[in-house]
Amino acid sequence: MLDILKILFCTPFLIYSCYSDIKTRRVTNKLWLIMLAVGSFFVFYDIYRLGYVYIPRVLISAGLIFVFVYIIFQLGTFGGADAKSLIVLSIILPAYPKFGVLGINFPLNEPLIDLFAFGIFGNAVLLTIIVPFGLATYNLAKMGLHIDKPAYIFIGYKAKIKELAGRHIKLIENFEEIEGNVKQNFKRGGVEINEKVISELQALSEKGLIKEEVWVTPGLPFMISITLGFFVAVFYGDLIFELTKYLILN
Repeated sequence: MLDILKILFCTPFLIYSCYSDIKTRRVTNKLWLIMLAVGSFFVFYDIYRLGYVYIPRVLISAGLIFVFVYIIFQLGTFGGADAKSLIVLSIILPAYPKFGVLGINFPLNEPLIDLFAFGIFGNAVLLTIIVPFGLATYNLAKMGLHIDKPAYIFIGYKAKIKELAGRHIKLIENFEEIEGNVKQNFKRGGVEINEKVISELQALSEKGLIKEEVWVTPGLPFMISITLGFFVAVFYGDLIFELTKYLILN
């Protein structure tokens, strides 16, 4: 019952973080501070219920996830909100929650390593792989086989220049006019879109040097993946471990 309460407690915070991440690509630090402050009740109750032996479990969970997310944050592959969410979750739920509903025990699969936050992260990364296939499906449905740059179908889509403003997207390519011709180069990490960039693109389009649509890549909020990874870990378990086990045994 206690694990169910922990899951119900974490859910609205994660859902709100997804909403905020989608709207602004930012999640306020206050959200995680409130979640940690109120959620500490569960930690103290578990210490009271299980004794001081529970403290090392929390410290190991929080310590390992802190070091892990700090490293990948410094590498620039992880956002601050993403890191803070996993740290708070590692404190409130250091191990996988275990509960039963209608005679079914969850999670359905026993994890190899009983560190819940790592399971969430692994699930989130694996679920993110779905995105490129979703983009490819969208591009094929929209353009069929008439795609000018097939290599881009997994990382972006085409958008009209006049509709670029105010969206959480980046250009996939640099555009440079040289002696009446436009040179387009793939830009790793994308090109930030601002008023100047849009104005330059519109000028090139009016000259007939580029088309009215350009390839862009969306800035996908990872909090959505983390939230989905949370629920998958709660009800199913560790996707990476189960996938690895399936590939080895079959």
